Amino acid sequence: MELRNILSLIWHWIFMLVSGSFALNTMDSLKREHSLVKPYQGSGMSIPQWDFIGATMVTNNFIRLTPDQQSKQGAIWNNVPVFWTKWEFQVQFHVHGHGKDLYGDGFTIWYTKDRMQLGPVFGNKDFFSGLAIFMDTYNNHNGAHNHEHPFVSSMVSNGSIGYDHDRDGTHTQLAGCTSKFRGKNTPTHVAIRYDPPVLKVSMDIDGENTWKECFKVEGVQLPTGYFFGVSAATGDLSDNHDIISLKFYNLDENADYNTAMARSRIIPSASNAEPQRPHIEDVPPSTVAKVAGSGLKVFGYVILIIIICIIVIFGGIFLYQYSKQDRRKRFY
Repeated sequence: MELRNILSLIWHWIFMLVSGSFALNTMDSLKREHSLVKPYQGSGMSIPQWDFIGATMVTNNFIRLTPDQQSKQGAIWNNVPVFWTKWEFQVQFHVHGHGKDLYGDGFTIWYTKDRMQLGPVFGNKDFFSGLAIFMDTYNNHNGAHNHEHPFVSSMVSNGSIGYDHDRDGTHTQLAGCTSKFRGKNTPTHVAIRYDPPVLKVSMDIDGENTWKECFKVEGVQLPTGYFFGVSAATGDLSDNHDIISLKFYNLDENADYNTAMARSRIIPSASNAEPQRPHIEDVPPSTVAKVAGSGLKVFGYVILIIIICIIVIFGGIFLYQYSKQDRRKRFY
């Protein structure tokens, strides 16, 4: 374990012992070392227990991971590892922008071993170890699948599986649901609850203080000692990705040191994930162009033949009528 993680672990357990968190009933208790609420500002531009990277900007009312501009990446990461075994992480956010029909790309909520590394997966590194909850808004979606956007999905990786961006992650996802959270007048809430081995994601997209289950997956194994973070990215399409609050709740009323340390050795896995599907490449653009061109040529030939037939028919009728009139003149 890295020196940074060891020091964070020592700090974490000292904090819990001093605060008497083992002596109290911690059910549904908010843990400030893993939470972020207004007012955000610490000393200068820093916020205790949180780090920023990329285009992230802190304001009085929200933390903007990306502005509504093309090709931006940004992220915010908790720098204290999580050693609670049962928890719920709630994110209040607002995704909006000038795009009416086309917008993107989206953001991701992470619980991973590594942190603070920008990359191609919604602003974070690929081949991660841990859990990802993808909030995909890219409505000009990639590949063939049956869901609409925005789409919420999950993925667990041990570092050996990459996110298939060309297929919106549908080949590696645990489960997902469509959730129309983009462009709302009020902020949206998402709750990620982990009660080993069950992972459940719920949404409140209309600000009604009522959770609606998005999906639930059993057989999910996640270690302790990982970090929470949120990252976002824009590409050719863009949006404002704003984080308003991050709240972490401990759900384990009988937490103990030995259990937490034992679970730190778990390798992330999900026994009930959707079966992986092979990535089948699209027809190459050149072939598509040829097929489209051939189709246009055939269509053009058909139209030309129809026009010629019409000309011949009407021309024949005209000549027939003309010849009849000419014979009548000669007869009289």
